[in-house]
Amino acid sequence: MATKKGPATASRPGRTLLVLLVIIVAIFGGIVASGDYEPRLGLDLQGGTSVVLLPRTDTGAAPTDDQLDQAVDIIRQRVDARGVTESEIQTQGDNIVVSVPGATGAETVKLIASTAKLTFRPVLAVTGAAPIAEPTPTPSGEASAPAAEPSPTASSNGRVVPNALRAAEPTPAATQTAPAPEPAPVPTEDPAAADPTANIPPEVQQEFTDKDCTAAENRGGGVEFPAEETVVACDREGSAKYLLGPVLVQGENVDDATAGLTPNTANDWLVQLDFDGEGTRQFSDATQSLVAKAAPENAFAIVLDNAVISAPTVQGAITDGNAQITGDFSETEARDLANVLRYGALPLAFEQGEVNTISATVGEDQLDKGILAGAIGLVLVLVYSLLFYRGLGLVSVASLVVAGVLTWGLIVLLGSLISFTLILAGVVGVIVSIGITADSFVVFFERLRDEIREGRTIRTSVEHAWRRARRTILVADGVTILASATLYFLAIGRVQNFAFTLGLSTLIDLVVVFLFTKPLVSLLVRTKFFGNGHPLSGLNPEAVGRHTSPAAPAARVRTAKEA
Repeated sequence: MATKKGPATASRPGRTLLVLLVIIVAIFGGIVASGDYEPRLGLDLQGGTSVVLLPRTDTGAAPTDDQLDQAVDIIRQRVDARGVTESEIQTQGDNIVVSVPGATGAETVKLIASTAKLTFRPVLAVTGAAPIAEPTPTPSGEASAPAAEPSPTASSNGRVVPNALRAAEPTPAATQTAPAPEPAPVPTEDPAAADPTANIPPEVQQEFTDKDCTAAENRGGGVEFPAEETVVACDREGSAKYLLGPVLVQGENVDDATAGLTPNTANDWLVQLDFDGEGTRQFSDATQSLVAKAAPENAFAIVLDNAVISAPTVQGAITDGNAQITGDFSETEARDLANVLRYGALPLAFEQGEVNTISATVGEDQLDKGILAGAIGLVLVLVYSLLFYRGLGLVSVASLVVAGVLTWGLIVLLGSLISFTLILAGVVGVIVSIGITADSFVVFFERLRDEIREGRTIRTSVEHAWRRARRTILVADGVTILASATLYFLAIGRVQNFAFTLGLSTLIDLVVVFLFTKPLVSLLVRTKFFGNGHPLSGLNPEAVGRHTSPAAPAARVRTAKEA
């Protein structure tokens, strides 16, 4: 007749502890792979930058509530897309206040506050960033260019300046010859077709000559360029100056934007643009017209907030609505640009107002006090466990250490994986979870002592106690997790961070109790010290029996030797 295996024989604590070891190794292996060895800290713990954005409308009127709300939503999407969490974005009257944690907060705010007015314009002329020097008259009355300002020539990227906008170049005296007979002019029906700058207003030509793109204030921002006019724009680095025709395609016709590597390269990043139906038609017409022209008129400029971010040459007509922005982007630059374009233009233009650097001193002081309070609570829990449960109290100590290691590792890892940022409220959630973890130990240990009172051997009592205790632990932790999830999905900001860390710590409590505390106790009761109920083990039968009612008959408790 087959005999049924007892709970003790079915337990394999060694395998269970091995599973926990694998989990710990996987977590810290992920940390090493990510290269981040510290948790991300929020604005209140590490400081950051707070900027007041002053809205500006085309009419000069005050912005509407809908415009402000839309701007806040887009700015928040841009911040999240950059992986910056726990930022604070809120309206303050007619202004928007953006607070971003970290040392790069000012750069982040500058990017996300960009209006992102994207346009595609034909290139008519291109030259260096500095103003074009006027020819200097010589004593003989002949014009000569100053030695310090060489005449523009074709550059390595194929950009040239049309003759119509060049300064006159002198002919070296040693090589002067009699002028050759001038060829007869060839009549053309459209003079502008031979020279695209022929019909440009004189004031625009003068601006092209005088504009200094080495000055930061001339590289984007300011009043938006009129779509129907020829304009002068600088590139974003201040290395080139462009004369651009009227808009070919508006940025509103961009349907999506993604960043990726240029094919067959390891470090060259680009931004892939997908146009909507109207944009596809307009871009197709534009590229078919530009591809037949000579340089630099066979290029179009991609203009973002009045700055040229790229001016690619059209190699062929693009009729499918898919285009690429290239321009020696780094990965960060490409992703930032794609994020800005993907979420659309802000409904308002903004000027940067007051900028404040937020110190983490106050947050660090509160964090120190919070950690001190948590440490005091932890010490009290440990002292209580050691005094009341004696040897079993060491199991509580070891379990809390394992829980702390798992919590720290997961917070660091989640900072890399999902950009989780720890703030002061999250620290509170972790501290509160210490009590929840201690409750699980108490439930298990009390069930174990109850089984010993009923006369079972200490080793057998572990399995019986665990089957009764785990149900209670699951229910109690399940309620906490449910409450945390409700808070997380219904709340925002600090309350959401508190709920996340509380729920995470509660899940870690379940992992520790199931994969460490119970298996460790199962192994310890196989030793002589715990298995025979040493007075200092916390499982001494006589000490446990003294907790029964005096009127009740004494229970006979068997030791491991008797079993």
